[in-house]
Amino acid sequence: MDVLIQVLTKHALITALAVTGLMMIVSHLLSKYLTKGKLQSSAIAITMGLVIAYFAGVYTQGTKGISDIAIFSGFALLGGAMLRDLAIASTAFEVDVKEVKKAGKVGLIALLLGCVIPFVIGAGVAWLMGYKDPVSMTTIGAGAMTYIVGPITGSAIGASSEVIALSIAIVMSFAMCFCMCVFFWVGRPLLAKFMYLKSLRSAMIFGGMAGTTSGVAAGLAGTDVRLVPYGALVATFYTGLGCLLGPSIFFLTVNAIFG
Repeated sequence: MDVLIQVLTKHALITALAVTGLMMIVSHLLSKYLTKGKLQSSAIAITMGLVIAYFAGVYTQGTKGISDIAIFSGFALLGGAMLRDLAIASTAFEVDVKEVKKAGKVGLIALLLGCVIPFVIGAGVAWLMGYKDPVSMTTIGAGAMTYIVGPITGSAIGASSEVIALSIAIVMSFAMCFCMCVFFWVGRPLLAKFMYLKSLRSAMIFGGMAGTTSGVAAGLAGTDVRLVPYGALVATFYTGLGCLLGPSIFFLTVNAIFG
């Protein structure tokens, strides 16, 4: 047993992949035989992952959750940003361009609203916090879109390092992250019928409104795996569009009003 543990610990990434595969098999069996296919296996797997991650964090009292356990240290890489973004980007290869075109103006409007609404809320929070100059308001407002858009916008318009840090903190705060995780990962499959999230077009609109690519991909996976590439594709445009709008139109608008 000691030799087995040493081998699994030495090849931690392979161990993490094997454990993930085992969880997917178990989730598939539960979906097939326990729920008769009514609940997607990916939704069960995501829920299992969240529960295991929580109890692993409680058990280790560490900073990296389950990867603080030596034998499962491979999850630090497997669940890291590099492989996560690679997995999300790879879903685009399953997209049918003809279906993307069907989103049309509605998809574009959803994408724009997904950028404008969090920016307005973030800029409003900045103003309430006492940051009333256009540069700070724009940077923090852009940060409310994603933690990537905030620093890029702040660097482009000359924001201080303190304000750029706040732009990251506003979207990475515990309350916001917790609500986003619960809604997109767990609540999404439960509210699919209520939100009419059944077609490829609705998935693209949802991706544009939500913006968070990882959350959209996980939530749609728990709803219908066929929707994942389309929602993730549009959500990817969200970050790029935000980086373009932040230092230009958004900044000029805020400067015209509060400058």
